[in-house]
Amino acid sequence: MTGFVSFVGSGPGDPELLTLKAVSRLEAADVVLFDDLSSGPLLDHIRPGAALVAVGKRAGRASPTQAHVSQLLVDHAAFGARVVRLKSGDPAIFGRLEEEILALRAAGIAFEIVPGVTSASAAAAAAAIPLTRRLSARRVQFVTGHDVTGGLPGALNMPALADAEATTVIFMPKRTFPALAARLIEHGLSPDTPALLAEHVGHPEQRLTRATIAALAARLSTDVGTAPALILYGSLMDEDA
Repeated sequence: MTGFVSFVGSGPGDPELLTLKAVSRLEAADVVLFDDLSSGPLLDHIRPGAALVAVGKRAGRASPTQAHVSQLLVDHAAFGARVVRLKSGDPAIFGRLEEEILALRAAGIAFEIVPGVTSASAAAAAAAIPLTRRLSARRVQFVTGHDVTGGLPGALNMPALADAEATTVIFMPKRTFPALAARLIEHGLSPDTPALLAEHVGHPEQRLTRATIAALAARLSTDVGTAPALILYGSLMDEDA
């Protein structure tokens, strides 16, 4: 009997931001494959006896390959297990969801996607700001801060990213933000554009730092740290806006 896989968004880390559907799937799971940022109190919803498998990937640390994670999903479901693949934030946003879906489809295994609160929304909420504003911030764009090599992606749409009338959210940004900020300024974005560095969003260690893109780039050029983070920039990041 073939099992079933639920891709579940755990939100940014605060267990109170789990959806009811996410909790239901965790309570019913036989096996849970979870990321580093989808651990801690979030796992309290898993029933006794369920198997927990850590498959998180973090920069600079030994991590399972994507192919290995995908194969684990197939192997567990092939034996009839109800499998939850627990991903931080929303699984469809920079969560490498597609590779895992393709592996399941190739094996003929059914699945569902349970969306979660994206860390971008959680960061804005923590800072008490909206992501949009009528007339002056009418667009939100999400972009990854690094490619598969860990460097700044080479095919970025710089005119869009330098749009002063957009709110931009960069995922996994800290190591490459100095280089990105330099390119943004070259493409016309003011170095004084307000920016927000949101670290450990949704966790007790959460820290929000307001700066400009130039000041934040200068800081990160010498002190990256290890905390998972987002960077948001645009006019709405100004606390006096």
